[in-house]
Amino acid sequence: MSETQGEQRRAVVTGATGFTGGHLARTLKKRGYAVRALVRDRTSASAKALATDGIELVQGDVGDADAIDRAAEGQTHFFHIAAVYRSANHPDSYYFQINRNSVSYVLEAVKKHGVERVVHCSTCGVHGDVAEIPATEQTAFNPGDVYQRSKLAGEEIAKDAMSKGAPVSVVRPTGIYGPGDDRFLKLFRTIENGTFRMFGSGEIAYHMTYVDDMVQGLILAGEHPAAIGEVFLIGDDSYTTLNGLVNEVAATLGVSPPSMRLPVGPLMAAATVCEFACKPFGIDPPLHRRRVSFFTKARAFSVDKAKRLIGFQPQVPLSDGLVRTADWYREQGYLKKAAPSAA
Repeated sequence: MSETQGEQRRAVVTGATGFTGGHLARTLKKRGYAVRALVRDRTSASAKALATDGIELVQGDVGDADAIDRAAEGQTHFFHIAAVYRSANHPDSYYFQINRNSVSYVLEAVKKHGVERVVHCSTCGVHGDVAEIPATEQTAFNPGDVYQRSKLAGEEIAKDAMSKGAPVSVVRPTGIYGPGDDRFLKLFRTIENGTFRMFGSGEIAYHMTYVDDMVQGLILAGEHPAAIGEVFLIGDDSYTTLNGLVNEVAATLGVSPPSMRLPVGPLMAAATVCEFACKPFGIDPPLHRRRVSFFTKARAFSVDKAKRLIGFQPQVPLSDGLVRTADWYREQGYLKKAAPSAA
């Protein structure tokens, strides 16, 4: 139960026009919260959809301290989900402005306005390519790119505030997927049309999180008394391998799993050249090293701490989540319609 007993809880969500933040904002609304979203453009289709669902819009950017201050006023909970992901058309300084500096702005605003609970969404990527399988919250940091470095910098600011008694919790999600997501669409499409190629052995560990389970973890981090001052990895009960994931997607789509394997070294070299060639022109390259890292970096984590301390219980196994995701892709016209089942 929240500290706000007997009165309505009021939550602001940054990143609500995105995949995870949108699911979180709508779930909070269904749970009886008055929800406010900080959005860059109130006229965008995603912002209008939030408003249609009864979510208050406050226009502003998370890189603007004044906008964060306006959003925090009168709130009981603050869920900081917004981040800039990986794109070569941003300078490194922009990642730190959004992923690091915004955390300071949030902490200043919530202290000023007496916000009761704060959840900062970090990433399991702060651990990088993990050598410890499964990794835990105590596993050494090993960020591998500017996104992960900037997210770690933001998390360190949040943890410093926690050490001084601020009512903050940090969540590190594993790979989030589900209806509304497009990051895994290319994987589904290439497996469906037979163009997917596995680079390397495919035996590298990979850890997924269905979006509803991710939202459950975020809300528990913002409501459970034991979450204050803690860091939690949130993900499925178990991890898989890339081969396992690809085979599950193929089974979901009713196609044969891909069998061709190619060496990963030449692909990484090509991605490196591509990035360096495109960056001076502010062009997002067609091939990123971070896309290649999908085939090379181990991601396997334990969620036991979240289960033990705040009662987190993943509800959607990978096989079910992939079916729901594929169904949504088909509804949107991104994949072929499923073949009718035999009578």
